[in-house]
Amino acid sequence: MTTPPTLAEAGPIGLGCQGMSWIYDEAGRDDARSAAVLREALDLGVRHLDTSDIYGDGHNEELLGKALAGRRDDAFLATKAGLVVDDLEARVLHRDGSPAHLRRAVEASLRRLGTDRIDLYYLHRIDPAVPLAESWGALAELVAEGKVRQLGLSEVSAAEAAAAHRLHPVAAVQSELSLWTREPLGEGGILEWCAANGAAFVAFAPLGRGFLTGSISSASFTDEDFRAHNGRFTAEAIEANLRIVRAVEPVAARHGATLSQTALAWTLAQGPHVVTIPGTRNSRHLRDNAAAGTLHLTDADLHLLDAVPAPVGNRY
Repeated sequence: MTTPPTLAEAGPIGLGCQGMSWIYDEAGRDDARSAAVLREALDLGVRHLDTSDIYGDGHNEELLGKALAGRRDDAFLATKAGLVVDDLEARVLHRDGSPAHLRRAVEASLRRLGTDRIDLYYLHRIDPAVPLAESWGALAELVAEGKVRQLGLSEVSAAEAAAAHRLHPVAAVQSELSLWTREPLGEGGILEWCAANGAAFVAFAPLGRGFLTGSISSASFTDEDFRAHNGRFTAEAIEANLRIVRAVEPVAARHGATLSQTALAWTLAQGPHVVTIPGTRNSRHLRDNAAAGTLHLTDADLHLLDAVPAPVGNRY
């Protein structure tokens, strides 16, 4: 058996797998096509695959487990626990960071993924009803047992990350970061904390849930699509937010790059510790995203992109 890659070895561009099972245009879900995209990702050198036990209430992990049969050691597998699905169709969730739940969750994830270890295991959300030390201590035990290689946190503050890090190393923090979601930036923010403490910052939704690709110009989403009920994707917000896309266009044109590649390159330029996990179930988009790792923006490019307008609408 070969040794699976570390997060650093997996490269700057990964693959977010949530949309293959949940949230976006669920009526168009195609497991065979998604499995082919997962295998193509490994062929392209996109090895960091990100999932969670709540994505489709276990479906996404099962999909990865089947698609990666015989190729497990080619992948860096990241999954999460700490959220529980109450109603899959309505997307009603609750938090459970209890040690008992986390131990049950990791066993279920290992079974669905068809593996004996998880490369990066996140506490998906901190449970306010459970002391962080209890949740994090339970996860640290999983590392000691060899079921998990490294631990991460999702959507946390710098203070929360620091509290966990004092108990057991935080290898990665996952949070939303893109040209239209910049909350992690700034002095004292979580991006800075990661850089100072040797943790990777894993940027999810780096393409603005598809908006920064330039392919969305109207609010024509099916009802089961998350964006149909999101404030940034109303007809009025889309019209206003197209200013962001238009501001990116000249930078992309100068480099002969796509809007997606330019947006991803901006995200990666926020620090050498930043990696990103754009999601797709489309082979062409996968190849386009994978190529963004070689796009190097100039200081002048970054200055222009830093000045794009703020988005209209809340991210949730």
